[in-house]
Order: sequence, then structure tokens, then C-alpha cells
Amino acid sequence: MKITDIKTFLVNAARPGAWGARNWCFVKVETDEGIHGIGEASGWPRVVQTAIQDLTPILIGEDPGRIERLWQKMLLAMMGHGMTGIVGAGAMTGIEIALWDILGKKLGVPVCDLLGGRCRDRVRVYAHASTVERGQELIERGYTALKGGSLGRPVEVMHNLRKGLGDDVDLCIDVHGPPWFSVPDAIQVGQALEEYDLLFYEDPVPPENVDALAKVAAGISLPLACGERSATIYGFRELIEREIPDVIQPDMGRAGGFSQMKKIAAQAEAHHIMVAPHDGSNGPVAEAAAVHLLAAIPNCLILEHLADDVPWRYEVATELPVHDSHIAVPTKPGLGIELDEAVCLAHPAQGNVVNPSAATVDAMYVQSRSRRRRLFQVE
Repeated sequence: MKITDIKTFLVNAARPGAWGARNWCFVKVETDEGIHGIGEASGWPRVVQTAIQDLTPILIGEDPGRIERLWQKMLLAMMGHGMTGIVGAGAMTGIEIALWDILGKKLGVPVCDLLGGRCRDRVRVYAHASTVERGQELIERGYTALKGGSLGRPVEVMHNLRKGLGDDVDLCIDVHGPPWFSVPDAIQVGQALEEYDLLFYEDPVPPENVDALAKVAAGISLPLACGERSATIYGFRELIEREIPDVIQPDMGRAGGFSQMKKIAAQAEAHHIMVAPHDGSNGPVAEAAAVHLLAAIPNCLILEHLADDVPWRYEVATELPVHDSHIAVPTKPGLGIELDEAVCLAHPAQGNVVNPSAATVDAMYVQSRSRRRRLFQVE
């Protein structure tokens, strides 16, 4: 079997009322035997699409079953452009997922079976809620784990959710690693959150400074999570070896593909670190891939899930429905889902950066007593 072509589909997935622009980048790898595979690449989809187009000529004519060899070939091809960045890793990820899909279809088995077989038959997911009303709605729909997000009032958000929803639901919070969060801020917020018995405290400081994150981890007594903006085993090595996080969150669309995700998970397993992949910007193909990955590793914690995305999310690709806060692991060959190219083409991509307001830029690194008070305020 030989690769004959690689196609990309850049899809506008911006949600009404949501912050910022958003695109999905789907990948289709075609072969001379009529079997095709699909993948998804995230990170910066419009830029990643160009990277995939640049990589395509070096893969034409190659055997798609030699996945590790092709990953290393792509890595060497990007040597002059930086070998571990999210754009390059995202491009390799989309292609690599599609290669596993082809292999599974060729052999007639689901991808998780190729990764060592299933440790579990279903994967637990959490949805997003920053208000009690939203949380109650999701609980009524069967969700047992929720994540709140807040740049300005994280303690108040968690206080309200725990008070309003009770102790039976697992809660976690993402503070998004804002540049204006100092290490003392992050530690004090984490200490204030300890009473709410959280599943994890996510991205308390920006990811660029590992030592800052280590200081936060040493100063709090609740599980720390990070890693959605890291890629490949090289990007996670220091975090894991120093045992800074309790939970790592590699993104299935940009961490390097199944091979890299399995290696990252194995590194984490050796250090008793759990895996909870980031999936907040991804579409249904990356989600399906994450379900296969988590089915096949022992240290799976949970998977992020967008409970209410764009209304046509599962028109673009086959739905893996959520029941009782879990997604059943697909049993069909490959990923077990298919891509509808017509739906992709019906939603052409738009710009994929956010235009911050002048006030946001001006205030980015400004510290004030009023801002710090809001971090800990509970009304």
C-alpha cells in the first residue's frame, strides 16, 4: 500500500458568543488501495494546514503502515524550522492519526487494539460550567464532572459551584495561565481553592516558565494540571521528570499523534502522573482519537468534552455520544468514525487569532490591589 495524496479541510467552528475565532483542520490521507484515513490537527489550524501541505510531497509513495518511520521522516524534514513547536507537531499529528486510521481499517481492528488493547470500554468525560444554573443543567443530562473557567474570580466560581451543586459532582477549574498571574497569586488562589476538593487546578501560571510552575506546585495542596500547550515527549520531559504536575493535559490534536501520546503517557505513568487530554478547541476527529488513546493507557483520568459545540459538530463527523458522563470506545475498524467532506466545505474557515481590546493589552501586566482582591472575593 502506498500514500497517493493528503488533503486538508479547514473548517470554521466559531461558536456564537464564544471568545475568539476557532477553526478545525481535518486531514485525509489517501492510498492506492482505496483505503483512506482521517486525522485532525490543532494548534494554529490555518498555519498548520500550510505545514501539512509542505510535508505532503515527502510522504507520497510511502507505505502508510510504517508510522514511526514516517513520523521521524517528518521530524527531520522540519529540522530547520524548529522540531518540537506546536505548529510542526500539529501538522505531524493530523497526518499520524490518519495513518493509524488506515492501519486499523486495513487490519479490521479499532486503533485502541493496535495500541495494546483496551484497559477500559468507556472513557469518562467532563463538561464546562461556570454558573450553578449551567452546572445543574449538565448534571441533569448525566454529567458527573464539570470544569469552571475564570480569569478574574476563580475562587468565587468554585465556591458557588460547590455550594450550589453539592459534593457528589467532581469539580475542576482552569485559570488559563494568564500573564498577569504572578506566582504568589497562583499559590494563594490554589490555597483558597483547597477547601472545594477539586479534581485539579489547571494552568495557574503561563507555561513558558517551568520553574514558576514548580513553585506553585510546591505551595499548594491540590492536584495541579498543565500541558495543553506543550507537544511531543520533548515538550513534556522536564515537567514529568521533575514531577511538577499531578495531571498532564496533552492535546490530542497537536501533541504529536498516537505514538507520541502513548510515549508521553508512559513517561507520566512511571512518575504516577495521570493523563487528562485537553480537547477544548478540537473537533470530533481528535475527540475520537483521544477516546482510543485513553482506552489503551492505564493512567487515564478523564477527557475534556464540549457538551454544546456548534450545532453541526456531529454532521461533520460521526458522533460518539455521551452517556452517564462517559463515551463508549468505538469497536469499528480504525477510528470508527468518518468525515463528511461536504459539510466541511459548507463551513469555510475564517481567521484564527483573537484581536484583544486595547484595555486588555494595557492592563495585561498591571497589578493592583483591586485586581488581587477580585481573585479571592466570594459574594
